[in-house]
Amino acid sequence: MYRQKDSDNTKFRFTGGIESITDGKTLWVRGEDLTIPVSLADTKCYLLPMHEGDGFPDAPEQINWNQVSTLTEGAKVFIGGMTRSENSRLNFISTKENPLMVIFYSCSDDDLPPAVIRAAGTHNEYWNTITPISLVIGALALIYIAASYVERPAFRLTFISSFIAVFIPLLPVIPPGFLLTVIYRRLTWSARILRSDYDLARFGLLPDFTQKSARKFAIRAYSLEIFAWIIMLLGIFANIIFIYMILIFFKVISF
Repeated sequence: MYRQKDSDNTKFRFTGGIESITDGKTLWVRGEDLTIPVSLADTKCYLLPMHEGDGFPDAPEQINWNQVSTLTEGAKVFIGGMTRSENSRLNFISTKENPLMVIFYSCSDDDLPPAVIRAAGTHNEYWNTITPISLVIGALALIYIAASYVERPAFRLTFISSFIAVFIPLLPVIPPGFLLTVIYRRLTWSARILRSDYDLARFGLLPDFTQKSARKFAIRAYSLEIFAWIIMLLGIFANIIFIYMILIFFKVISF
């Protein structure tokens, strides 16, 4: 167990393996020479997934305390937070002022800090749980607008704008601009790795790089991100031109 002195409180860090779960919400963690209980009530638990190929973790997945029982005995866990003595035994507890951090992981203890820092980088994605609903509602509204003005020549520009806008969310993933989207995703992934390397160097977890020399990681990351967005915009522009040519081909619009 490691102790970190704060201004008014003492925080502890503890790593070990799951020994058992009692009362449905008390996790017993076994270290090298100590077993300590952790109250999972009102505690946010995270699962740190790792890729076997490149060792680059995904973003931590928050799990409920009642899901911890599905983890196998001996699974590695990191606990950080406040403790208090109950029945002559230290217990990790979570409070509103000092929430407890519980991370389940599969990498080695030495690789845990770099893995957490790498996982802290957010994914550059526009797809989430409400995206499909938003796309359907937006597409139906735009189709309705386009259909309302298709027979009215005075509102031809409104019809064209509405028709093209239906495809805007899909522009990054349809030909011919899809190839540029693939390049964009690859560049943003490389930029994410460089940003995490910069963070690792700042915390001294890359011993061959000083903070000053490690700034090149940040510079390269920002440069890649700017270039990636230029590539993405070019792909969207190419698809807009493609849709425009389709409208001309079917004589919906003319030059």
